[in-house]
Amino acid sequence: MHLDEYMSLDATALAELVQRKHVTPAELLTLARQRADGVNTTLNAIVGRLDDVADAQAADPDLQGALAGVPFLIKDLAQEYRGFPTSSGSRSLANDVADQHALVTQRFLDAGLVIFGKTNTPEFGAKGVTESDYWGPARNPWNTGRTPGGSSGGSAAAVAAGIVPAAGANDGGGSIRIPAACNGLIGLKPSRGLAPYGPQTGESMFGMATQGVVSRTVRDSAALYDAIIGPNPRAAYQVALPDRPFVEHIKDRPGVLRIGYSTSSAINHHPDREAIAAVDEAATLLRDLGHQVEEVKPPYDDAALARDFLTIWFGQLYQQVVEIKRRIGARDSDFEADTLAMSELGRSAGIKAPMLALENTNNYVQSLAAFHENHDYFLTPTLATAPLMVGATTTSQRLQMAARIMSRLRAGKVMALSGIMDELIQESLGWVPYTQLANLTGRPAISVPLHWTDAGLPLGVQFVGRLGADGDLLQLAAQLEEARPWSHRHPAPTSPTS
Repeated sequence: MHLDEYMSLDATALAELVQRKHVTPAELLTLARQRADGVNTTLNAIVGRLDDVADAQAADPDLQGALAGVPFLIKDLAQEYRGFPTSSGSRSLANDVADQHALVTQRFLDAGLVIFGKTNTPEFGAKGVTESDYWGPARNPWNTGRTPGGSSGGSAAAVAAGIVPAAGANDGGGSIRIPAACNGLIGLKPSRGLAPYGPQTGESMFGMATQGVVSRTVRDSAALYDAIIGPNPRAAYQVALPDRPFVEHIKDRPGVLRIGYSTSSAINHHPDREAIAAVDEAATLLRDLGHQVEEVKPPYDDAALARDFLTIWFGQLYQQVVEIKRRIGARDSDFEADTLAMSELGRSAGIKAPMLALENTNNYVQSLAAFHENHDYFLTPTLATAPLMVGATTTSQRLQMAARIMSRLRAGKVMALSGIMDELIQESLGWVPYTQLANLTGRPAISVPLHWTDAGLPLGVQFVGRLGADGDLLQLAAQLEEARPWSHRHPAPTSPTS
């Protein structure tokens, strides 16, 4: 097999070739590494290699699983691999070696995926771009001056560039869907509790964060979620599992769906015309497919939701920083200035603010549930603008120095009074105001790559579904993929080479 053929095939097709003995796992691993060696210096998508364990796995004659032999990458955040550090994009955890696999990693391995590396992520996954001080910025293969999004930006860049057909990801505020939209990929955030977490920690962000993948094809996402979803006896609770495999579910086409769409946002009053065009085009396609589509008012206050989301985020980030300092002995200099500032805001807010924010999530749950009484899906842009330029959200050196001083002085209340929260909402969420809804409500949401801008950049659209509608979302995505295919598209800056 030549590299161009490898890059043209999805994980499902590669697994079939391995099963038929037309190619070996070792041969596929060689091709994946060849592609990585050719583009990763530019993209900075892969930040850690697992070469010895990958070689041993690929050479195993008893390698089994639904996706046996397919090269794969995991995210360097909450997808621990025993014997290797998981940095979470932070210098503070550079030498934090995992003593056991994360459950999701084990399930990737049980599916026969050959994991040979870990992908770039911002520090603690706290941004919608992948630009940590520790690893440096990841870049978008469609335009290397642009971000691949975050926090699963390294995984998405690697998939879009053809290093692997799919990769591990996770999502606490859009971190699967944002990079999927930036890179022309499928990105499903599953329903709360459906994908496995632990055993290193309990549910992150009070259940708002979930494990998952990014991929080029719907059938690959279906197969990968089939591989990782299942009973978890160590979980705090058990959700209802799908009644049949997703790979079977997507073979059927949905009936007539009722879909409400909106591009409105109280955070970003003027979404880019390309984001609006992406939704308009999706609405037209959906109507052509026989679905009932209408413009609606957003069923929630996204400005209030953004404030509640960041309040909860800052509170858990503060606890994370404190725990790392206690467990490893990390110092302030081991953390980014932005992390220290957000952590101090979380500390100074006390317990009442995050508890009230958590209470407020019920308002969003009820509003969205009421919306779904009359509509199957809520359609929005995934991004309010095209992927940002790398460095567009970087805090100036002067402000970073001020943030470190304010953190050291424990002056979070002063920062809060300065209006920094409103600035952070605009800077952090202004270009991605649509994705946090699914996290706070626990609902599934998917980004589908239906639009490319005039400049040739991907710009996905998002569908938010009822709780438990994961398979139905994939089914709709499969219908859209059939009507307007996208997996044949390859980014020009890193186009296939033989």
